[in-house]
Amino acid sequence: MQEKKVFADHLAQRIADFNFDHFYSKRNRILLHLAMWFGFSCLLFLSYVLAYHLSYQNALILTIRMTTVNAVVFYLFFYVLLPRIFSGSGFRIIFLLLVTFPICIFIWIAITYFISLLYHYIGFEIPSGELKGAIKMAADQTFAQAVSPKRLISQAFIVISILSPFFFVKILFEISRLYNKTLNIQNQKAALEIQNINMEKQFLTAQLNPHFLFNTLNNLYGLSLKKDDQTPEVILNLSDIMSYTLYESSNEKVSLEKELDFIKNYIELEKMRYTADKNIQYKIASGKDLFGHFVPPLLTFTFIENAFKYGLKNNHDSFLFLEIKVENNQLFFSLENDKDKEQTQKEFGGIGIANARKRFQLLYPGKHEIHIENLETKFRVSLKIDLY
Repeated sequence: MQEKKVFADHLAQRIADFNFDHFYSKRNRILLHLAMWFGFSCLLFLSYVLAYHLSYQNALILTIRMTTVNAVVFYLFFYVLLPRIFSGSGFRIIFLLLVTFPICIFIWIAITYFISLLYHYIGFEIPSGELKGAIKMAADQTFAQAVSPKRLISQAFIVISILSPFFFVKILFEISRLYNKTLNIQNQKAALEIQNINMEKQFLTAQLNPHFLFNTLNNLYGLSLKKDDQTPEVILNLSDIMSYTLYESSNEKVSLEKELDFIKNYIELEKMRYTADKNIQYKIASGKDLFGHFVPPLLTFTFIENAFKYGLKNNHDSFLFLEIKVENNQLFFSLENDKDKEQTQKEFGGIGIANARKRFQLLYPGKHEIHIENLETKFRVSLKIDLY
């Protein structure tokens, strides 16, 4: 039993390591399909020559007919009908599959009949052997006779036996590719979980390090000396940030309202470090639009942290504009800030931005759009997410 498990794990790992996307390129797909039909044609040709004692010319002509018919039905089923079938619900899929098989058999017989008519018209016939006169016999039928229910049933087993090797290979390949994708997604999710844990640790360290606390407490001290009315609010903001990083950020999802409250608190604390000439503005959604929506914690924090870390450097025209809104179950995030012309792409949060992109791809595959512009004098991020 243990040996079987080891073998299964080893096989699963080999499948997971195989790069289907790289292997199954457009060029390789064409070559594999050509090889498949060439192999089928060779076996069919030998069958006509050895089993039915046909001449090479007759065997070749019949091979062309049979290969053409099978190729048409194969591609029609897998590349036209099947994608549409699996776009529906479970019951609809089963029903359409049951209907599709007799349709494919009908098409197989119909194409065979029309090719036989063409062969008969150009004067081709099999003069001897077990298939003697087969083309004329097929052409003498009416279309209704050729595709009659009785003939459909009688030919069904022949069609299934001929097409089954191609269907088996195709289905086996697609199952392997799907299994490969599933394993890779699982591995990516595991890596993402580890990455998220590391991000949370890094975030917690960044927010609770002595420098951050010193700046915040120093500002608090100054406010308290002046008996400023903002002192209680600043203390509450700091408390909320520490609570969020300690307790909420370890969850897989948090309410969107809590995430946005955290961002507001963070910005308010950061604003205390800057003079009034720094143009820091934000507009963050609130109210009923946020109800029922949940997001991974610290979803956009990398961009906001970078904006304060690398932005607001110019002596004149320093700015940071942030807008977050929710409309029609979509989250819109827009951030823009100035930057020093001397800063390079790498310095401006290169690794953090790359990780953020990867995180969105894993968390919201096909459900997000992100545009990042690292311009000469400013940095801009636009993000749209379809909320679940």
